[in-house]
Amino acid sequence: MKILVLTNLFPTPWDPRRGTFNRQQFERLGERHEVDVLTAVDFRERMAGAQGQVHVPHVQRDHFTFYHPPGIGRFLNALCYVACVMWQRGRELRRARYDVILASWAYPDAAAAAWISQLLGVPYVVKVHGSDLNVQAASRLRRPQIRHALRGAGAVLAVSKALATKAVEIGARPETVETIYNGVDGRMFRRGDRQAARERLGLPPHEPVVLYAGNLKVSKGCADLIDAFPMLARTRRDARLYFVGDGPDASALESRAASLCCGASVHFMGSVAHGALADWFRAADLLCLPSHNEGVPNVVLEAMACGTPVVATSVGGIPEVVPSFAGMLVPAHHPDLLAKALAEMLGRPVDAEAIAAHAGTFRWDDNIDRLERMLERVAAGAPAHVSMNA
Repeated sequence: MKILVLTNLFPTPWDPRRGTFNRQQFERLGERHEVDVLTAVDFRERMAGAQGQVHVPHVQRDHFTFYHPPGIGRFLNALCYVACVMWQRGRELRRARYDVILASWAYPDAAAAAWISQLLGVPYVVKVHGSDLNVQAASRLRRPQIRHALRGAGAVLAVSKALATKAVEIGARPETVETIYNGVDGRMFRRGDRQAARERLGLPPHEPVVLYAGNLKVSKGCADLIDAFPMLARTRRDARLYFVGDGPDASALESRAASLCCGASVHFMGSVAHGALADWFRAADLLCLPSHNEGVPNVVLEAMACGTPVVATSVGGIPEVVPSFAGMLVPAHHPDLLAKALAEMLGRPVDAEAIAAHAGTFRWDDNIDRLERMLERVAAGAPAHVSMNA
């Protein structure tokens, strides 16, 4: 097949570490089919200048500059997306004669893909991730556009059963919705010696290490984790918290840690390459992901693949992939309950081998097999016949 991917979640020179889960998936899909990835680059990001180089084997990469109104004008973003794509890349897309379009992210990408599909005469599939439905669809003006995209899609790929249910609630046809969990690269993320990993990272050899890895944003629960840490310190004074990642709220989070007098125990390490996360997972006593909404975050699967237990919020698809022997789940927005769970997990013996074996059931090969069948069915115009809980 010849596949066009439309998304804002993919590495570009302006954000080389963006969308690592999509990079892994589309790279593997490109080993089997001809895959062109067209990535939206926000005009403000483009003006700020390139941040590095990107190399993704087996796919053809291109990008377009996404011009759109800010603030309350976001309900126009899908229309702007279509205009930018067709203005900047329309001629090439018409010549390419694609078999199917895969739009990864509901708004504005999938909403725009519904119109681009008609302009090119090519069927489309929508992949939804989490906050694109849980947050974006809450907007009165964006929800109808997302509903239109979901209903018109030949298939809808949801990364969790919870998200599949949400897609149907918004308006997707149930027979078109399928749950396909992301995979884990077992060659990269696997068990290893904790002390050796700590030596490589320069971490203290014996102190309890709590790790957060991902975007530094309030919506990811980062502020809740900082609020929980002084409560944890009452029972585990030697505990250390490491934030690995970057984001718009980084400086505010550092200030918050300082104001709570726990700054000496909280460390902001900046972002690292995807492969470098493996040592961080091995070095940590546990991973904490206190998000307010999620699909199924790959960071949780990758940490467990390294044998590392998880403390997370019971939102989205997280309860579907974290069994009780692999960690603890708490409600979102509750730093006190988060602190108790962290303390309990730090004192609980864990079976790292069992945790890693569980994570090993999430395989990229299985993911690609099912995605391939979905795309082939839609490209051939076959009727949908899948279950949203498949």
